Amino acid sequence: MQQPPNAGIPVGISACLTGEEVRYNGGHKRSRYCLQVLAERFRLEPFCPELAAGLGVPREPIRLVGRLGETPRVKGTVTTDMDVTDRLEEVGRRFVEAHRHLRGFILMKGSPSCGLERVKVYHENGMPSHSDAGVFVRTLRAHFPELPLEEEARMNDPVLRENFITRIYAMDDWKRHVEAEPGLHALLQFHSRQKFLLMAHRVETYRELGRYLAEAHRLPVEEAMAHYLRAFMEALSRPATRKSHTNALMHVLGYLKQALDGETRRDLLAAVEEYRLAQVPLAVPMRLLNHYLQRHGSDYIRQQSYLDPHPYELGLRNAI
Repeated sequence: MQQPPNAGIPVGISACLTGEEVRYNGGHKRSRYCLQVLAERFRLEPFCPELAAGLGVPREPIRLVGRLGETPRVKGTVTTDMDVTDRLEEVGRRFVEAHRHLRGFILMKGSPSCGLERVKVYHENGMPSHSDAGVFVRTLRAHFPELPLEEEARMNDPVLRENFITRIYAMDDWKRHVEAEPGLHALLQFHSRQKFLLMAHRVETYRELGRYLAEAHRLPVEEAMAHYLRAFMEALSRPATRKSHTNALMHVLGYLKQALDGETRRDLLAAVEEYRLAQVPLAVPMRLLNHYLQRHGSDYIRQQSYLDPHPYELGLRNAI
């Protein structure tokens, strides 16, 4: 799974978002952010499940059809007896088998195959019923549940954007340092450097996984790794809040209290409080903490992924 440093982190993406003309009408939905910003960091791997299922371009539009409480089928909007659900599910299963190396997937909003959520589901009579996820997404969640997923349109929200990219880099850490050389030691080291990131997202999982790892030596390592990764990525999928970030920041600050004079500690506490009150973005207290941690922090605290979960140049914490 290891890559050359310049290869980029492999991330799947709905092919229409890269400008490929694979939509039902022969068009595309080219994403400037994905291609001009993320492509500098990620190796984007385009995929269109509808094209892979042999539906062709152009093609009859498809949509989700079903009743509330049932798993919707995927049917033609004109040829209503055309059901491509099984074909799309099989495409999804084959995709997962061949793409376990991915660190995330960027999806097309509203698609009956690639929509992450709020995709319209229709009654058989053509009237809107409710909403669900696209069939390709459902297959990814069933067979690759730890894979970070996000819609391109939702990344206009700074919190969701930062959360998704944080998850991609966390998954990359896992793939390179745990999955590549599986073992209890690698798992414990991963948890050690991810502790404060986990705390910022879900402190309950932080505590639960700490207890779990204390007994993990009694389990087969594959079982321990699978359980840990599932719980870890599920916790990270919940965006951190100002309250939970503030809690993590205060814990980090605790590692400096003996090394700093009173005035410097008060300045750091003031920056954290200004962040809590939404007067400054997260980047402000983080920048100050990183400055003093580089001078006075222990090796343990400096190696925390929470301090730099993604490249500083992306500016993700300037907007949250």
